[in-house]
Amino acid sequence: MIKIGMLIADRYEILDKVGNGGMSDVYKAKDQKLNRLVAIKVLKQEFSENANFVSKFRVEAQAAAGLMHPNIVNVYDVGEEKGIYYIVMELVDGITLKKYIESKGRLNEQEAVTIAIQVSMGLEAAHRNHIIHRDIKPQNIIISKEGKVKVTDFGIAKIATSNTITSNVMGSVHYTSPEQARGGYSDAKSDIYSLGITLFEMLTGRVPYTGETTVAIAIKHIQEPMPSPRQYVHDLPYSIEQIVMKCCEKSPDKRYQNISELVADLKHSLIDPDGDFVTRFSVDDLGATRSVTPEERKTIKEAAETAAAAAAGADTISAEASSDRRDRRGGQDEDQDRNEDVIYDEYLDDEENHRTERMTAIISIAAAIVIGLVIIFFAANRLGLIGGSSSGEEAVETTKMPNVIGKTEQAASEALRAANLIPDVVYETTDSYDPGYVIAASEEEGSKVQTGTIVTITVSMNDGVQVPLVVEMEEEEAVEALEKAGFTARIETDYSEDVEEGIVMSQTPDGNTKAQKGSEVTITVSLGPDLEGKVEMISLVDLSETQAKLLLEQMGLRMGRVTPVVTYDHNQVGIILSQTVGEGVYVDRGTAIDVEVGSQMTYSYTASINKPSANDGSQGADYVDGTIVHIVVKTVSGQVLLETDTATFPFEGTRYTGISDSAGVVTLSWNYTYQEEVEVEVEQGNTQEPAEEENSEGESEEGGEKEEEQQPPVPATTTKIIERSEPRSVTRTITFTPEY
Repeated sequence: MIKIGMLIADRYEILDKVGNGGMSDVYKAKDQKLNRLVAIKVLKQEFSENANFVSKFRVEAQAAAGLMHPNIVNVYDVGEEKGIYYIVMELVDGITLKKYIESKGRLNEQEAVTIAIQVSMGLEAAHRNHIIHRDIKPQNIIISKEGKVKVTDFGIAKIATSNTITSNVMGSVHYTSPEQARGGYSDAKSDIYSLGITLFEMLTGRVPYTGETTVAIAIKHIQEPMPSPRQYVHDLPYSIEQIVMKCCEKSPDKRYQNISELVADLKHSLIDPDGDFVTRFSVDDLGATRSVTPEERKTIKEAAETAAAAAAGADTISAEASSDRRDRRGGQDEDQDRNEDVIYDEYLDDEENHRTERMTAIISIAAAIVIGLVIIFFAANRLGLIGGSSSGEEAVETTKMPNVIGKTEQAASEALRAANLIPDVVYETTDSYDPGYVIAASEEEGSKVQTGTIVTITVSMNDGVQVPLVVEMEEEEAVEALEKAGFTARIETDYSEDVEEGIVMSQTPDGNTKAQKGSEVTITVSLGPDLEGKVEMISLVDLSETQAKLLLEQMGLRMGRVTPVVTYDHNQVGIILSQTVGEGVYVDRGTAIDVEVGSQMTYSYTASINKPSANDGSQGADYVDGTIVHIVVKTVSGQVLLETDTATFPFEGTRYTGISDSAGVVTLSWNYTYQEEVEVEVEQGNTQEPAEEENSEGESEEGGEKEEEQQPPVPATTTKIIERSEPRSVTRTITFTPEY
């Protein structure tokens, strides 16, 4: 059981629980080794003991771990400890696109397209690695506080060993493609459909299809025409409307055939929003009706039985989930339209939906398929998505597998390409066949095969010749090396953010393996980064923060996080010291650039002043307890921090922060009072004080006149104690505390 504060793998400290999905919980944690925050997805305890679920959980980790892209939530680590199965992922500080749309109502065209481009680039990287997400929706798209868009939750993604995936796994119902809703074929074009629905929601603030049940919504995806987003946003640019409609074609063959095509049109729409550049297929007569064939009935019956079996197996997962399902069979929740998005799925690890909602959806679709068999097929046949239509068009294009056994490798490869199939050559050492001829194929001759499928052909060879390793070579050098070894080079190209233009990124067969001499080696040469719609970064170093911000805005970029860095050079205060994206690097428009700005060191001071003492010198030794002292605290530059009078020591004052000087002076001033003995003059023979003598003289005047013959008194001296006061002052130097 996961507890806050526990340590996983002696490395990851659990800090907080941040979310939960159908089969896993997500925690915020700290990687003690690398001192960074991460997210940890932990398989729930009730599933940890199920080998099937554990296996799928590992598949998810392996699929996601193979993806490293700025628009995909990165996976750092995967492991198991004491029955706890976990995946360590990048922690993204932000909100889901779903919440972002809800907060704004709807997004403007430029913002929606920009987000769609970033999502597409993440999916493009996944598709290039033969990984289909199959659950694209706003809940699985995160917008970080820096504005970076990232795709997350490859919970039902599977590594595709060919260009097609056939499965009865279905994604979230509001965004699922028609082929997923039927529980059948799904590939990269299914992700394009779901992204089109997501773009529709960004532009309009609503989804195109709603209904009381998941089944009703699924049937609308299959049967009802796609509404134009212009019904809700009348001033929507023409090109953006056409992009949405092309993404959401019922037939996969009418959609964008790959993400790269979609990205190109999205970028074009930013430049020419009302342009007529989106190529769409003409709409054929989809209203023709025909009978359901026995083969089609058999297919749908098998799909229904599979779904029912999946539902029955799911009932055994936990008593709690079973009880929840029974409660929900009686009716539909009010928020089902928003939250009960999953139609059915063996393993859908969705961070937004609960397991109980998935189970309800599984049972609902199973029952609906069995009961509504004719209705569903009627809708599908009208659209020409199952089998043929009256016009002969098929929703899923197939081709006849040509005869390749006994042909040379080159002839077999050409025959497969002519049939719109992709050859994948492997070699087998044998003495029973002449070298260079096809001895086996993964598809049977004459069988119907989905166009675009990878067909593996096995070519005989004797001992074979070692294929040179040409990855990381320049194109000309690689071709020369292959030809010198007796091979023919077939060159393909692709964009790469990491590999320099003209350098070989990959090769088939791999280097240092053996292949038949004279056979074809395919090398993929980098075209460098796809720079369309990107901006070349310049240096911001030595510019002021204000200058850098204005310059970024002019370039179509924006200032990201500004981190102050203490500098002791006053000339660098307020100046850009470093930037996260280096000079010469190409970035998408709207990218946030983080910078570090020079900041002056500041100091703090908390007054704690002792009374004057002998430690301050002779004047300090004169201080008498209880005497009022005038205190002044100044910085070396003359800033007065404190000025007050007190007779109480030690004096504890206020804390002062943000001081620009590192030192200061404390001055203590007071009046020193003391007694002194002095001599005063008195008349000889007269023991009275002068004042009393004046009284006697006055009395003498009252009694009569003085005798004219009286002699003046003779002067005399005596001592007297008087009180004196003198100013005293002492000065102390103080050092302030640095603020980091």
